[in-house]
Amino acid sequence: MSQKHPHDAPSPEKLKTDLDALLGYAKAAGATSADAIATHGRSLSVSVKDGSIEDVDSSEGRDIGLRVMVGKRMSCVSSSDASKASLELLAQRAVAMAKLAPEDPYSALPDTQLLATSIPDLDLLDASVTDINAMTDTAREIEAAAMAVKNVQQAEGASASSSQSAMYYCSSDGFGQGYRASRFGRSVAAIASDDGGMERDYDMSSGRHLDQLKSAKGIGTKAGERVTARLGGAQVASGTFNVMFDRRIAGSMLSALSGAISGPAITRGTSFLREKLGEAVFAKGITVTDNPFVERGRGSRPFDGEGLPGKSYNIINDGVLTTWLLNTSSGLQLGLPSTGHAYRNISSPPAVASTNLTMAAGARSVEQIMADIGDGLLITEMFGPSLNSNTGDYSVGVSGYKIEGGARTTPVREITVAGNLIDIFARLEPASDLKIESATSTPSLLLGPMTVAGA
Repeated sequence: MSQKHPHDAPSPEKLKTDLDALLGYAKAAGATSADAIATHGRSLSVSVKDGSIEDVDSSEGRDIGLRVMVGKRMSCVSSSDASKASLELLAQRAVAMAKLAPEDPYSALPDTQLLATSIPDLDLLDASVTDINAMTDTAREIEAAAMAVKNVQQAEGASASSSQSAMYYCSSDGFGQGYRASRFGRSVAAIASDDGGMERDYDMSSGRHLDQLKSAKGIGTKAGERVTARLGGAQVASGTFNVMFDRRIAGSMLSALSGAISGPAITRGTSFLREKLGEAVFAKGITVTDNPFVERGRGSRPFDGEGLPGKSYNIINDGVLTTWLLNTSSGLQLGLPSTGHAYRNISSPPAVASTNLTMAAGARSVEQIMADIGDGLLITEMFGPSLNSNTGDYSVGVSGYKIEGGARTTPVREITVAGNLIDIFARLEPASDLKIESATSTPSLLLGPMTVAGA
């Protein structure tokens, strides 16, 4: 599908000159302090339908963002024009906007003593030159594999994609570093129908390196098998059921955890976990890690959005919540140091985000857990989740399968499950089937008794 060409990827060093100039213009315009970020990315994706190319999307873009502080007043601006005149005007506009902004006592660059001094090589770049013909062949193979599954009538969005990017971040305090990264993807959605109606399901795979992806045939076949297994689905009667989330969707529990322990949620007082630091949130034995330094990791980065190194955390250690996820601003508000979780995009100040968030596998297999609960529901797809961030009340539309007599049986659809995440977290049990396939990874999870709205 590709050939190696290490000089083809965008270079972060080529972005540094523009940022140095931009910070100089900001200082000349009256900024007390400033930081800036630049990105340069290239992407290519190919999708097929009925064996023919349906869409080709090839793009390349370069963007630059500036944050300035005039005392405790801050503004952020961005542009895709890196000409000298544009950069100078951008800096002047940012300073003018900052002077009109309200004061923010927590607006600051990080302590210079905390800045990253060692930039690890995390092997985030596979500098392959993607060949559009080979990508088309891959997409065709995915589609053909899906269509080969009995009762599959259509395959949508059979596609292959690749991207390469470079970023550089620097600040008026002297930090200046960048890195390159790549991402590859394959996906398809399969559609099948019978007398009971039509169903749709999918499979996908992504990775920093091409060799991290599942095979094209395997993706198409899995999508086809998933959708045909769902044929004949029906609602179940409303009631209370033991609910298990398949690992494909179980990461949503960690996403909810990440949002609830982010610094901005804590400082606003809008988190259902705001009083839980240092307390048991999960059952004993459960560990959740966040590690920015995983080689080839989907969420890895050598430093955060403010130039801080970060580190690997056991966010949940033996069930106990050990830390918030903080950037500099939220840390200042809470009287705590940043945890290195600042996330930066081009046009706004640093937010907070996890990196490679993983719940450790449990001791029992999915089959052992199902055998133990006897009857319940195995949920494999979800849509329209609703979470009250203050209380933890949670509901989501789902489809999946009945668990009867300790085994997966008939498909179910058009139902809603609901509960409270404080209660769910406290009793949740991870299965042993963990696979690291995204930035947020969990094994399948037994959530325990939940209210089910069905027929």
